[in-house]
Amino acid sequence: MIKDIQKDALNRMNKSIESFKAELSKIRTGRAHPSLLNHIMVDFYGSEVPVGQAANITVEDARTLAVTPWDKSMVSVIEKAILTSDLGLNPSTAGTVIRVPMPPLTEERRKELVKVVRELAENARVAVRNIRRDANSDLKSLAKDKDISEDEEHRGQELVQQVTNQSTDEIESLLQTKEKELMEI
Repeated sequence: MIKDIQKDALNRMNKSIESFKAELSKIRTGRAHPSLLNHIMVDFYGSEVPVGQAANITVEDARTLAVTPWDKSMVSVIEKAILTSDLGLNPSTAGTVIRVPMPPLTEERRKELVKVVRELAENARVAVRNIRRDANSDLKSLAKDKDISEDEEHRGQELVQQVTNQSTDEIESLLQTKEKELMEI
């Protein structure tokens, strides 16, 4: 039972970390990466889909993305979606290829992004601590119902704490890497 609680807590913490990684990947560092456009939705034959499902997104060079729509009629729709997105990008069309240059980040903008990243990291740490609390309360209820002894409860809580520490360390490591990446010129 204790192993099940620990395994469940570990799985949930890993999902929190994966969610944190996904949020970090949305924050651009001035480098071109196809995943930057993943959350931009376009109307593709009557249904809203991410740009990546309506076009091929490739990295042309370190600061430029090339978007090639599957259908030529989608060029203006995709260009408009990128232009009106919250990313502040200015795409330019050359025939059927949309080039999206990444503007260099200003020092002020970099510092703002670092604050955003720290806030995301704190949210991830809170999620991990909430999972620890849930696991510990499950252990307490097992001990209260006399399904496990107090010693087993204590050992279980130590195991859950170890998993929590590993998860928060991983979040901290991801945070440090992203901050360094953001402050690079």
